[in-house]
Amino acid sequence: MTSAEPRLERILFTEEQVNQRVDEVAAEISAHYAGRELKLIGVLKGSVFFLTALARRLTVPVKIDFLAISPFVNPAGAPGVVRISKDLDEGIQGEHVLLVEDIIDTGFTARYLLRNLASRGPESIGLCTLLDRTTRRLAQITIDYRCFEIPDRFVVGCGLDFKQLYRNLGYIAVLKPD
Repeated sequence: MTSAEPRLERILFTEEQVNQRVDEVAAEISAHYAGRELKLIGVLKGSVFFLTALARRLTVPVKIDFLAISPFVNPAGAPGVVRISKDLDEGIQGEHVLLVEDIIDTGFTARYLLRNLASRGPESIGLCTLLDRTTRRLAQITIDYRCFEIPDRFVVGCGLDFKQLYRNLGYIAVLKPD
């Protein structure tokens, strides 16, 4: 199956596949957190579409907050540390927290955010991602909930972008190499 969009090579997961998998993951999360409130923390901007779809399907009471990150690149051009450029609006002490990501790649960002959030005293903390690119994993992290594992290709849709475009696609597609 190919996309009508000329910059896209192919559709990796259709909108129907995405919706079905989000339904399944939401059911798992709802069962795990039954009888408790859950705070979803999204990482801007990519997680917004996935977080919204997930939250609508959860059957437990849900609170939502967001943070944004800015990667710091050292003068040599190599990736450096992650910097939180927009912090949470409310504290998380004593809450059940689920960090929601659009994609986990090397794992460094997720590991940093999980450690940072854990230091704030939540009752529990977990990690949920729409996409997991395990082939690029460098940092050891536990992903509690994942929708799809993907190959080492540049993908867009469902919040993932290329130069801020394609986030609004309801499906996940592979971008053509330049």
